[in-house]
Amino acid sequence: MRSQVLIALSCFVVGGLELAVTKAQEKAEEPMTKFFEPHEFTVKDVGALKYRLLKPADFSQNQTYPLVIFLHGAGERGDDNVAQLVHGMKDFLNPDRRKNYPCFVVAPQCPNDKKWVEVDWSAKSHDQPEHASVPMQLVHDLIKEMIKNANVNKDRIYITGLSMGGYGTWDAIARYPELFAAAVPICGGGDPATVGKFAKLPIWCFHGDQDEAVSVERSRKMIDALKVAGGQPKYTEYAGVGHDSWTATYANPDFHDWLFAQERLKPVIPANSK
Repeated sequence: MRSQVLIALSCFVVGGLELAVTKAQEKAEEPMTKFFEPHEFTVKDVGALKYRLLKPADFSQNQTYPLVIFLHGAGERGDDNVAQLVHGMKDFLNPDRRKNYPCFVVAPQCPNDKKWVEVDWSAKSHDQPEHASVPMQLVHDLIKEMIKNANVNKDRIYITGLSMGGYGTWDAIARYPELFAAAVPICGGGDPATVGKFAKLPIWCFHGDQDEAVSVERSRKMIDALKVAGGQPKYTEYAGVGHDSWTATYANPDFHDWLFAQERLKPVIPANSK
């Protein structure tokens, strides 16, 4: 494995029809590309993943930091390593948030012909594929590489994503539940049969009740299944809101306060164990 780690979502394409709140070709503003450094992560015999990295403000080699993984939507796929910054990422550049919650933010870019999870977005339900998609596998390997070689607090790794990235978020926590301290899937969907793997994981899910790109039922079913499995997920359903349920979410201070308060659950070791 070779990596250039230096301590190192949006619209849907369904049946050829692009359902978007903003144009997929929209580019990130200059301050975004200035603070989010471009990198590429390569795994032999697997592939390469372009990504942007935001480092903690006033970074110090003497401490560790949380890591936020952001999975963009279908409209930001490509190879320019810029489009994935259009939605949500500016909220992590807020000066007060960078001061209060210094962290790494990694925004990988999924190639045009790939998905974070290879399922039919227009379906009412799906079974989780047996194997991770190539981009998802590379995201997993990048996280492990950063844990090993960067100043990442392995007990405070968070994942969030919108639309196609919301699907990816549900898929990631089902495949790698031990990695994450919290997850925030936005207007996506998962396989309810997988929730037993992450029922105790702190989850805050968001969806608009008028979403015509991804049915709100996809989130409702995941939340209901989690509750049956003994989980205590948070769920916010925006009344009168369509597919764009991410703008209000990432701008909400409560989202950031909640996210960075989470820490990975540690196994309980019996007192009499040796």
